[in-house]
Amino acid sequence: MGAAMKQSEYLRYDATALADLIRRGEVTSREVCEAAVERATTVNGSLNAICFPQFSEALAQDFPKQGAFAGVPLLLKDLAQEQGDRPCTYGSRGFQNYIAPQDSEFVRRAREGGLVFLGRTATPEFGLKAVTESELWGPSRNPWNTKLTPGGSSGGSGAAAAAGVVPMAGANDGGGSIRIPAAYNGLFGLKPSRGRISSGPMMGEAWTGASADHVVTRTVRDSATMLDVLSGPASGDPFVIPGPGEAYADLMQKSPGSLKIGVFTASPYDTAVAPECVAAVEETARILENLGHKVEYARPEFDGMALARCYLGLYFGEVSALMAKAKSQLGAADSDFELDTRLIGMLGDTMPLSDYVLRRQQWNEFARALGAFFAGYDLYLCPTAGQLPARIGELDTPAHLKMAAKLTLALKAGKILHRSGQVDQIAMDSLARTPFTQLANLTGTPAMSVPMHWTADGLPVGVQLGAPHGGEGVLLQLAAQLEEAAPWFGYYERLENAFPAEGL
Repeated sequence: MGAAMKQSEYLRYDATALADLIRRGEVTSREVCEAAVERATTVNGSLNAICFPQFSEALAQDFPKQGAFAGVPLLLKDLAQEQGDRPCTYGSRGFQNYIAPQDSEFVRRAREGGLVFLGRTATPEFGLKAVTESELWGPSRNPWNTKLTPGGSSGGSGAAAAAGVVPMAGANDGGGSIRIPAAYNGLFGLKPSRGRISSGPMMGEAWTGASADHVVTRTVRDSATMLDVLSGPASGDPFVIPGPGEAYADLMQKSPGSLKIGVFTASPYDTAVAPECVAAVEETARILENLGHKVEYARPEFDGMALARCYLGLYFGEVSALMAKAKSQLGAADSDFELDTRLIGMLGDTMPLSDYVLRRQQWNEFARALGAFFAGYDLYLCPTAGQLPARIGELDTPAHLKMAAKLTLALKAGKILHRSGQVDQIAMDSLARTPFTQLANLTGTPAMSVPMHWTADGLPVGVQLGAPHGGEGVLLQLAAQLEEAAPWFGYYERLENAFPAEGL
């Protein structure tokens, strides 16, 4: 390959292949990282995906040579994936001065896996939205069409991985934040089971168990191998779930057998679903049937509006707690948070504790409903998102609602808002475009988005498959079958020359 690795060469390989080249001495880690930096410099001016470059640090970073991904560059999400002595802003001006005291378990294990940290990727404030457009960092953009969002909250990671800055990037998912960017950016994204990857040492369970860390990737095998790198308990974790018995990287190469898969395309919240999202599911169902699986229309039976309310109650509590932390520990003021965040925080502060606990207890109803569904089916198949990516700025809060929010905050009228019934409308406004992902979060079950469809305009559309708790193995096996039956890696070539050379 010579002294330098060209961008065009770099873009041809996934993380597994890059690690193999480094291991065999055909290229050095520094040459790979230089190619990643060159690619970042080319595309980030258009995408605004990287909020903290660590390029010179990456080129000098040492790494364990025995790691599965020894010498391969990785971008970390700027939310929860904390590096000791480095900033982690959570997409918020309120956390601009926060320096992480130690590595998170995710970062520690990624280091042990040999990964080299190229920097951090942008997220919406506190990871709260399915678009990545914080006031702190500005909008991140979709590489397939830079007028569109890459989704959220792992939108910076999704854009960077799809555009080839890195073969995979750190992500986490409390309501769809791995799967939605995967769907919008044409990537593979697996949200693991509750407890599969440790949230330590800063917390026992992220978002009381709704959120899980992992990565977005270009290939299934990278996701499987990264799950091997990251999974397993850490000392002090609240519970331990059984491991797979063998490495996921080996398990995924085996056949899952003939599976019975329940398919649905209607939104759990009775919101509109785009025809392209339905078409992606129907196309995938036909492929699955051709692979020997039994596919029929069936869906878990649960109260969708109740799930939306429970999910929003989690939002309220987590936001008010995180704002309180920033104020008490970092000296943040109300003005350091976005208007929408302040309103959600006030709703958290004014929500009766008994209501919060009751909603948290209600998660059990969704878990039991899903359990009843899995008594008859191995997996479910549905759209990942209900709509195609929104235009940048399309989901900004309208001026009249901003005025109403400011008035509500000024009057400290959170209790009135709770009693008014408007919170249900907030739930629908918030979740209407992405209604399919929250079920896996509240039930703690694994789910993945697979890039199975492209629109006539060349936009990727993901489909979602979900399994019972602990079922990452069968999901990866099925994903490997789909990747072979309908390969998607070649689509990334369209992005190779899509961006003018611009500096960061």
